[in-house]
Amino acid sequence: MREKTKILDVEAMARSLMRIAHEILEHNRGSRDLAIVGIRSRGAHLAVRLAECIKKIDNKEIPVGILDITLYRDDLTLLTAQPVVHKTEINFDIHDKNIILVDDVLYTGRTIRCALSELIDFGRPQTIQLAVLIDRGHRELPIRADYVGKNIPTSQDEMVEVRMSEVDGKDEVVIMEKG
Repeated sequence: MREKTKILDVEAMARSLMRIAHEILEHNRGSRDLAIVGIRSRGAHLAVRLAECIKKIDNKEIPVGILDITLYRDDLTLLTAQPVVHKTEINFDIHDKNIILVDDVLYTGRTIRCALSELIDFGRPQTIQLAVLIDRGHRELPIRADYVGKNIPTSQDEMVEVRMSEVDGKDEVVIMEKG
């Protein structure tokens, strides 16, 4: 795979997250009963950043959790003989909360379906709203994001790579292509 084009740089990523934070607060009429849950791994880092953005705007701490969906995947046996399972960390009651589920890229919708299944095992939230940094289309399931940083039309031969300083040493979103 080779890098085709850079879609977002560090400043554009920060602006997208701040805009999403404003949209979340507007839609939910503030931060009351809000909680954020990120899908491991980059969704979890985005969730922490989103909570920080909300705190800058609303001056309120929002609980943040992390989901590891490994055991909920429908393609688990296709991935590897020994999948690596990490800890799900939701240290708050989700009952009657407005949960903002966060992921980096929305593609087929299968990851979100897994996350919804696991999240419901923790309780019955008031709502579950989806926030993604990138929506690249090509849905296989009827899932859509409530909050999107950027819509990027892609071909099936391309891959969207979200790089984050916590994992990759830099913040950017690039499209990779075979080549």
